[in-house]
Amino acid sequence: MNLHAFAEQLKERRETHALGPQLKESTEEFVDNLLALLFPHFCKEELSSVEEITARLTLLQRDLSTLLEPFLAETSDEAQKVARTFVETLPVIHERLWKDAEAILEGDPAAESLDEVMLAYPGFLAIAIYRFAHELYRLRVPIFPRLLTEYAHRMTGVDIHPGANIGTPFAIDHGTGIVIGESTIIGNNVKIYQGVTLGALSVDKKMANSKRHPTIEDNVVIYAQAVILGGATRVGHHSIIGGNVWLTESVPSYSFVHVEHNTLVRSQDDANVNVNFVI
Repeated sequence: MNLHAFAEQLKERRETHALGPQLKESTEEFVDNLLALLFPHFCKEELSSVEEITARLTLLQRDLSTLLEPFLAETSDEAQKVARTFVETLPVIHERLWKDAEAILEGDPAAESLDEVMLAYPGFLAIAIYRFAHELYRLRVPIFPRLLTEYAHRMTGVDIHPGANIGTPFAIDHGTGIVIGESTIIGNNVKIYQGVTLGALSVDKKMANSKRHPTIEDNVVIYAQAVILGGATRVGHHSIIGGNVWLTESVPSYSFVHVEHNTLVRSQDDANVNVNFVI
């Protein structure tokens, strides 16, 4: 293919698949502005009056409406309606996030204050952006919610699909490497650690509209690197899933699932024997 023919192909695809210039940058700016409005910890300037905050909420709604137009068949009325509905849910989202932050504080001896959690904990940031994205997903906005959660993924290493249903409070400790799939259901007062995967047993495209990911009931703790797979897999309430567990079947409430390790103690005579590991 010569350059002219390639240029024609590129032009056609740009016209067919374009969703507007600087879309990712504008999305990230919207998230930053939303966080700054809900939490002073993210704000670059002081908002000292109710009137200022109200004005910022109005601007936020306008900016969201503009961002949503390419995703809603460029229907301005529909974009405005969704943006208005989203802003009306912010009091509920804010209250849930406050409870999430309190749960992280209460569950981590190293955390000294809510301010520290909100400012310095990647788990809180990932949860916050997920809750924004989930509301837009619930309002049937295509693609845009994924842009939000991928922004969180890039910043925190936590990958939560906006379609997941997560109760309140929800605590993430450390966070790096966590994956939570689209049809995951997580109850209230659940805590998970780094490297946890709540995923599907199959990646068959025919299962796109089915329940592929597990259900985690209330008051469950899932420790680091645990992998829980399958849409029929249910972890009963008040259970503890230990680190490095591989789980593909349901467990009843109050279960303690862990990996048994064999500890080998070498004798003094064997202490100098070389052990070669191949990595």
